[in-house]
Amino acid sequence: MDESLKINFQKRVIFPPGGQQRFLLKVVKKLNLSWSLFADKVGVHKRTLNDWKREEYSMPLNIVKKISRIAKVEIPEDIKVKEPFWYVYKGAKKGGKLGAIACIKKYGSVGGDPEYRKKKWHEWWECKGKFIDRDIFKRKPIKKPRKDTELAEFIGIMLGDGGIGPNQVQITLNNRDDKEYIKFVCQIIKKLFNRTPSISKYSDCLASKIVVSSMDLIDYLIELGLKRGNKIKQQVDIPSWIKRNKQYRIACVRGLVDTDGCIFTHRYKVNGKPYDYKKLSFKSSSKPMITSVYRILENEGIKPRIARNNVDLRLESIEDMRRYFKIFKSHNPKHLKRYKN
Repeated sequence: MDESLKINFQKRVIFPPGGQQRFLLKVVKKLNLSWSLFADKVGVHKRTLNDWKREEYSMPLNIVKKISRIAKVEIPEDIKVKEPFWYVYKGAKKGGKLGAIACIKKYGSVGGDPEYRKKKWHEWWECKGKFIDRDIFKRKPIKKPRKDTELAEFIGIMLGDGGIGPNQVQITLNNRDDKEYIKFVCQIIKKLFNRTPSISKYSDCLASKIVVSSMDLIDYLIELGLKRGNKIKQQVDIPSWIKRNKQYRIACVRGLVDTDGCIFTHRYKVNGKPYDYKKLSFKSSSKPMITSVYRILENEGIKPRIARNNVDLRLESIEDMRRYFKIFKSHNPKHLKRYKN
């Protein structure tokens, strides 16, 4: 079952206003971890954690207990624990359909038992489905573009916020901050592979998933050097065909930073006078990836610094930031706006 669905079926913890944010900030401060590393430790997406911090959504009880155990922090006493889909019951009292409640009581979710449906579908497929000669079951070929800067940039996007599953290629982006960039990614997929991706929103966080269901595309991306499954466990790196070409290297790093990088403002005071300037942070728990990006930036006359347990690469000088946006540029309006402002 999808991880976001598993989270939805858990009992929910209802904090008093502001309490959920205070609880999370207290834990992060005690553990002395970055927000991204804390998300990895808890086992959720960093965008989900940010949504919980903003109190956009309630937290599952099992996650609250896990965080409490990891940080050795007491769970506040003024919380309330409610059943999953408690808001459906509340809506029914106000005139909503009681059928939804009956369905949840019987199956645990609206629409029946997903595991049962999956089991019956596999039984049908093994006995009958796979022997039916229909176009719908045949592979739909993709356009296989020649190696160029656009393809190298797409590989960078995939290495950043993308992933390859058993039968789908997925890219997960923030549906609010990356709204315009999502359109760009869909356009580049259409142009490169002649496939129109679908877009779906996660129910438990401010994230959208760009999906292409194509075994031909999966096979082609693996040929190009990407890997199926967990990128961190496999310690992925930039493919060698990209490293050998300067323009491909630049385009690939642009895709990486546009997805997994961030621009932030550093503020400080000298003799009471405030100053501020922009910095860039690119994080990856893959050591080969961090090393490759470091060397590519260094080859272009930029002086990066690796911090925070070798997972956070930073550009910290005004000149390095200027040089990065001059050479590598950005196709993510969010980054351009934060840098120029």
